[in-house]
Amino acid sequence: MKFIDAHSHIWTPDTKAYPLAAGYRRFSMDPPSFTVAELQANMKAVGVNRVVLIQMSFYGYDNSYMLDTMRLHPGSFSGVAVIDQDAPRVDLEMRKMKGLGVRGFRIYPKNQTVDQWLDDPAMHTMWKTGGEEGLAMCCLVDPDALPAIDRMCRRYPKTTVVIDHFARAGVGGEIRQADVKALADLARHENAYVKISAYYALGKMKPPYHDLGDMIQAMLNAYGRKRLMWASDAPFQVVNGHTYKASIDLIKSGLKFLNHDDREWLLRKTAEHVFFQGIKKI
Repeated sequence: MKFIDAHSHIWTPDTKAYPLAAGYRRFSMDPPSFTVAELQANMKAVGVNRVVLIQMSFYGYDNSYMLDTMRLHPGSFSGVAVIDQDAPRVDLEMRKMKGLGVRGFRIYPKNQTVDQWLDDPAMHTMWKTGGEEGLAMCCLVDPDALPAIDRMCRRYPKTTVVIDHFARAGVGGEIRQADVKALADLARHENAYVKISAYYALGKMKPPYHDLGDMIQAMLNAYGRKRLMWASDAPFQVVNGHTYKASIDLIKSGLKFLNHDDREWLLRKTAEHVFFQGIKKI
């Protein structure tokens, strides 16, 4: 079985070809380089042949490096773009990006409170357009933002919503059961999904990451296998004693409660359904 990584970033030290956004400098890039070639070296070694690329914050709203990579490697990559979520005609940009292979948009509270960040009219346009066009709202949030997402899921039930990195439950070392329950409760919405990812930042933050097993099982019980997807969050998962292999091995062989069908969905089928619809297979 070939696998899909549902979440990786890439960037290049060639800042002339791909300039950094305002406010970012070369020292912001840590590690200094994680090009598509460096990603491929990690992914191919463990049987991953497709990846969902997530626009890196260094580039702001300029998705060029991600889009160029998708164009140069047809079928290997899908994309989650970052666009101005406050723009008045954000729907036009979303449809344009869809034509370039983008299947989702990263959204987050930015400088607003978690109670207010989804109230902007442009944000409602994004959710409405996402439901119409089959484009996912990919939420980089903490658990305190989940009630606002729940309200939007009720208002836009046809819109696919993907929660990145367990909603960062467990950041700082403590996996609070209240946070796990809040994320599990979002499963009441049939188009809500969760990325099983970013182990380097959660719980004990040490391979083989077995301490995350209870949270993964709670998500499996709530969402079922068809709404969970494994992701590395490379390159952050490949530095400081963490490895790409250790990340995927937790799902491939590290959790006894996962059966063959669970692994097929978490490691390929769910991400394929959400992020590779209409993209040529390889």
